[in-house]
Amino acid sequence: MAATILAPASRAQESTIQIDPAQTKIEFSLGGTMHTVHGTFALKSGAIRFDPSTGKIGGLLIVDARSGDSGSTSRDGRMHREVLESAKFPEIIFTPVQITGVVALEGSSKVQVSGRFRLHGQDHDVTLPVEVKSDGKNLQIATHIEIPYVQWGLKNPSNFFLRVSDVVGIDIHAAGRAQPSSANP
Repeated sequence: MAATILAPASRAQESTIQIDPAQTKIEFSLGGTMHTVHGTFALKSGAIRFDPSTGKIGGLLIVDARSGDSGSTSRDGRMHREVLESAKFPEIIFTPVQITGVVALEGSSKVQVSGRFRLHGQDHDVTLPVEVKSDGKNLQIATHIEIPYVQWGLKNPSNFFLRVSDVVGIDIHAAGRAQPSSANP
């Protein structure tokens, strides 16, 4: 999701990317013994500042943890109550800090975006592989990340009958618009 922050590298000036929550899809999948659970989360807000001359980026992408929806009221209730504790930790935040690679002004680019992923009140360093499609001002961003949620301190919801993976896959597809910025990241 951090790739949403990328402005075309051919511009020497800093840019701000406004991410459109209505055009952003955050999907998760969690493998289990009987089936794979699929669901979604909603982007609350996203704005990223990017300086192509230094590779420095800043800003925030904020996901509403309470929006998690797998299509099952009982499963979702347990996810929010016991795993995410979304009443206590209502936001999942990605803070980008560095980009490796070049984002083309027009066409597709692949870059790596490093930053901090805040989940369940804890920060974790991550690097996201990001694909960016740009037409100069409008950006389409896609990334996939495997989150080792149990290793990161969250509860595994497995029980006697159902065993699930301790890693959840997250796919993010976002749209944003680049604008010149005067602030530094």
